[in-house]
Amino acid sequence: NVSLVLAPALAVCGAYVPMISGRGLGHTGGTLDKLDAIPGYRTAVPEEELARVVGSIGCAIVGAGEGIAPADKRLYAIRDVTGTVESIDLITASILSKKLAAGLEGLVLDVKFGNGAFLTDPEQAGALARSLVDGANGAGCKTSALLTDMNEPLARAAGNALETKNAIELLTGAREDSRLREVTLALGGVLLELGGLVENAQVGEEKLAGVLEDGSAAERFAQMVSELGGPNDLVENPDAHLPEAPCVCDLLAGGSGFLSTIDVRALGHAVVQLGGGRLKQDDVLDLSVGLDRIARVGQALEPDVPLLRIHARDEESAERVIASVRNAFVLSEEPPEACPLLGSRIDSTP
Repeated sequence: NVSLVLAPALAVCGAYVPMISGRGLGHTGGTLDKLDAIPGYRTAVPEEELARVVGSIGCAIVGAGEGIAPADKRLYAIRDVTGTVESIDLITASILSKKLAAGLEGLVLDVKFGNGAFLTDPEQAGALARSLVDGANGAGCKTSALLTDMNEPLARAAGNALETKNAIELLTGAREDSRLREVTLALGGVLLELGGLVENAQVGEEKLAGVLEDGSAAERFAQMVSELGGPNDLVENPDAHLPEAPCVCDLLAGGSGFLSTIDVRALGHAVVQLGGGRLKQDDVLDLSVGLDRIARVGQALEPDVPLLRIHARDEESAERVIASVRNAFVLSEEPPEACPLLGSRIDSTP
C-alpha cells in the first residue's frame, strides 16, 4: 500500500522511480495484485516501456518479467510450498534481484517486525535489514532500511481493490490514514536524502508532505495509471472502476473497552480465506474482497462499534471470516501502552 502513495510523491519531488514489485505470498498482500484491481493497468511491460514511462511520468510500478529478474518469479512461487517464505537469504535475493535489475542509484527498504510480519522478532527483522542493506550497498546501490512495527495493520484496509482505494483516498485527502502516511513519509524522506535531492531525511519528509497536501502526488499517480493502460479518471472516480464485493457486513466489538492487541497475521489469513490471497501458486484472486475500516490499537470501543468491515463474495464466506477473526481482537479495561511505529534506521556498514 505504501508503494502506491510513495512512488508518485517521490516523482513529484524530482526522483525517477522504476519500482519493480511482487505478488502476494503467504498471509501478506502484493503490490501487483492491488494494481491488478485497476481495469486495464498493465503490470507486465517490456523494459523499453518501463524506461519510457519512468522518463515521462517519473514513476512506474510493474512486475519482473522476461528481461527483468526472470528467475525470481519461479523462486517466488515455490517458497510457499517449500516452507522457505521466512528464509532471510531467499528474501534478500528475491527483493534485491528486482530492485538492482531496475538500475537504481538509491534504495530504501521497509523491514517489518511484529505479529503481522514474516519475521516477528525485531532481532530477526534487524538481521534481514542488515542482509538487504549490505547486499545492496555491496552491489553499488546506496541503500538504507527502516524497521517498522507490524503489531497492528499498517493501513485501515486489507485486500487488493480496498487497499488501492485506501491509497487513492490518502493521496487525495479524502480520508486520513495516519500510520500509512507516517511510514510513507519516513521512507520517502530517507530516499530523497540518499538521492541527494534534499539535505536530510527530515527535509525530505516535509517536501513529501507538501506534495500530498497540494494534490500533485495524486495527479502524478493518475498519470502513471493512465500511461500504463488504466482509466483516466480513476483518482476522481475510484468506485466507478475498482471491483466491489457483493456482500458487505460489520464485525461488531460485542463488548466495551480499549482495543489492546490485534493478531495481524490472522487478518491476513482472513483475506486469503475470502479469496483475496493465494493458497497455491495458480489460484485466481477475487480482487474485490477483503477488510476495511479496521479499528486501531488503543481505540475505545462500545459493543455496537465495528472492529472492521468485511467485503465477501457471499454471506457464507463472510460468516466464516467473522468466526475466524473475532478472536484476533483483544479488549482491555485500560488503554494499552503506545508502541512506536518507526524503529531503527539501518545504514551501510562502515
